[in-house]
Amino acid sequence: MFRGVPGFRGGSSLKTWVYRIAVNEAHNHRRWFHRRKGQEVGLEDERGDGQTYEQVLADGGRSPFEIAMDHETRERIEQALQHVKPAYRAALILRDVEGLAYEEIAEILEVSLGTVKSRIVRGRESLRTIVMGEQDATALTFVPQGAQS
Repeated sequence: MFRGVPGFRGGSSLKTWVYRIAVNEAHNHRRWFHRRKGQEVGLEDERGDGQTYEQVLADGGRSPFEIAMDHETRERIEQALQHVKPAYRAALILRDVEGLAYEEIAEILEVSLGTVKSRIVRGRESLRTIVMGEQDATALTFVPQGAQS
């Protein structure tokens, strides 16, 4: 309207002129919407088979947040594993990382099956203690900015 004021000829009242601008804008919007609507794909059940596009196109993959958390967790565990006794570490890696059976681990490490099981249990407990200790240490060493004197 403000850009068109110099073009207002005064052949009608200002009210009808403003009204005509509003009607033309509504027509333009409707034309624009109808042109774009043909390009859109709705997610509701348009096929009539009871299955929606939301169900068909659902992303079952992991989110970027979950992937980042996995990487962070893996790094923390790898760092903590460096502090676990070597005998326990070997058993843990063979079992939990490589996915080997207890019997295979016993054969590789040349120890009895009972020894493998106890090393895995003790190694997991040691790893848990180290990881939880790091979390506590991180929480204790955090000092907010401005709190230092």
